[in-house]
Amino acid sequence: MTSPDRRRFLRLLMAGMSLAPALPAFAQAPRRQVTIGGRRVRVIDIHAHCVIPVEHLLTGTKLAGSGGGAGGTILGPDRLQTMDRQGVDMQALSINFYWWYAADRDLAQRIVSAQNEGLAAWVNKYPDRFVALASVALQFPDLAAEQLEDGVKRLGLRGASIGGHANGEDLSLPKYDPFWAKAAELGVPVFMHPNGSSNIVRADALAGRADLVNIIGNPLETTYFLSRLIFDGVFDRFPNLRVIGAHAGGYLPSYLGRSDYACNRANVTCASTRPARAYLQSQILIDTMVFSEEGLRHLVLAIHVQAHRPDVAIAMPRDTVLMTSVSASTAQIELHFSGFCDVFDSGPISSTATPRYRAMFSRNWPEPDAHWLVIL
Repeated sequence: MTSPDRRRFLRLLMAGMSLAPALPAFAQAPRRQVTIGGRRVRVIDIHAHCVIPVEHLLTGTKLAGSGGGAGGTILGPDRLQTMDRQGVDMQALSINFYWWYAADRDLAQRIVSAQNEGLAAWVNKYPDRFVALASVALQFPDLAAEQLEDGVKRLGLRGASIGGHANGEDLSLPKYDPFWAKAAELGVPVFMHPNGSSNIVRADALAGRADLVNIIGNPLETTYFLSRLIFDGVFDRFPNLRVIGAHAGGYLPSYLGRSDYACNRANVTCASTRPARAYLQSQILIDTMVFSEEGLRHLVLAIHVQAHRPDVAIAMPRDTVLMTSVSASTAQIELHFSGFCDVFDSGPISSTATPRYRAMFSRNWPEPDAHWLVIL
C-alpha cells in the first residue's frame, strides 16, 4: 500500500465504486445502514458471484447444461432486496466456475461476449449499486487480453475475474503473459477465485463428507496460484500488476514465514527478487473471508499494514468499507495493530500524518452465511 502505483490502483478501483444518486427502492424492507463509531459507512462487497445465463449458446455442444443459473446467482429484484437487508451498498460482480475454459475459441468468444454484455447492462441499470469484473477466455491468453481490454474500455467493467488455473495449466507460464501484460497496462485488478483445485489435487482426494473440495481445496488453490505468480516471477515481470486473492489469500498469509524462506535454501531456484511478503504488501490484495475475529486480527498482522496506511484513506472515498465475508458476533471489537490507521478519523489525513492505530467495527450481523463482512 506504500507505492505510488498502488495508490493509483486504489484510486482507479474506488473511482468505479463511487455512488450515484440514490436508487428508488422497491424492496419492502428498509435499506439497512451500517455504522462504525456512530458514522454511516458505505459497504462494498468485492466477492459477489452471479450468473448471466448463456445456455442458448451451448445447445448441441459438450458444454450444454453449464450456462444456466438459479437462486441468488441470478440478477434480479431479489438481489437488491438481499443487499438492502444485509446493509450492502455496492457489489463488484463476477462470474465463477469458469466452465467456459473448456470451450473452443469461437464458442469461448461468444460465451464471454454474452456474459460481459450482460454484466454491463445490469451495471448500467443500477450504476449506484454495482460494478462488474469481466469474464475472459483464459485458455486463449491473447483472446483473454482482448476481452479484458474490450470489457474495460468499451463496457466500463472494472477488472477481470479468473480461475486459479486454465485446464490444469499454471497461469505463471510465459504463455499467459499477454493477459497479465494487458491487465498491468490497463491498471485494473484481476480477481482470482479458485475452481476446485483439480490442478493440484489428485482425482477424488477431497471427495466424501464436508465438501472438502470447497473447504480445503479452494484456499489451497488460491495459495498455490499466488505462490506461482510470486516465485515464477510474474509480479516482477509486470510490476504494475495487481491481483486479488479470494478467501483471504488462501493459506499464504498464515504460513508466510515459510514462503519468505523458500528461495534461501540450497539448490532452489526462484524468479522472484523479493521475499514473498513483499508481494503480499504491494501487488497482492486479499478479501477478508476468515470467519472469525481472531482470523481477522491474524490477517492484518500477517500482511503487516504499516504507518503508510493513511494512503488508503486518500485513495478511497471517505466513509467506505470493503467487505466480503461474515462471521456472526454480537460484540463490538477494537482492533489494535501497530501501524493500523483509523481511516474513519474525522480530522485531515495526509501522507505525513501520525496514524491513530484504532478502528471500531460493529460485528452484530444478522446474516452469518453471507459473503460480505469485514474490512479492507
